[in-house]
Amino acid sequence: MSDSGAPSTSAGAQIRPIDLFTHARSVDPVPSPAEQTATQLANIERHTGITVDGWSRAIAEAGAAKHGEIVAWLKQQGLSHGNANALAHAVRARQNGDAATPDALLDAQYARGKAGLRPIHDEILRHSRTLGDDVDVVVQKTAVSLRRTRQFAMIEARSAKVVRLGFNRRGAHASGRVQATSGMCTHYVDLGSPEEIDDEVTSWLAEAYRAASS
Repeated sequence: MSDSGAPSTSAGAQIRPIDLFTHARSVDPVPSPAEQTATQLANIERHTGITVDGWSRAIAEAGAAKHGEIVAWLKQQGLSHGNANALAHAVRARQNGDAATPDALLDAQYARGKAGLRPIHDEILRHSRTLGDDVDVVVQKTAVSLRRTRQFAMIEARSAKVVRLGFNRRGAHASGRVQATSGMCTHYVDLGSPEEIDDEVTSWLAEAYRAASS
């Protein structure tokens, strides 16, 4: 460390702040959800020695058809919940001729004027996956359902300006930016940027996750 407080190399040469900034910007970008899924499936194939097509045939022979049935059967074969969920989505997409894969459905939700909202969705999903390895991400036609034993949250691009994050917390009082509603969720908050996913929002998400354990 030099007298000026700037870090220095072993030869004593100071590293200018601009060098540190440039180095930080050189970090590889975070993989997209589609890339993460592809990597996860590749890891499953490598660890089990069975391709997605092979798993698809085995699942058909086992008689599992619905998503939950497939996940349960895969977990009986030794897969973790997260891997079973990802593989179940991939297998069902293959069985349906890839007509409506989760990635295709999600891309459609954030197409054209809503493309700028995708980082909000991705940040919500990133945080949700830190809550536990039993979080199911179910991509629907117009929204994304976050489930445990039941749905605890829903992500929906409501317009070109906001993503609505719904929570299931029956009996909870609305507070701050979180509003009460009815229907698929009990409360919601509208988010216009990833920076708006603050402690208030993540606390509601965590409580909704915990409430969905039974």
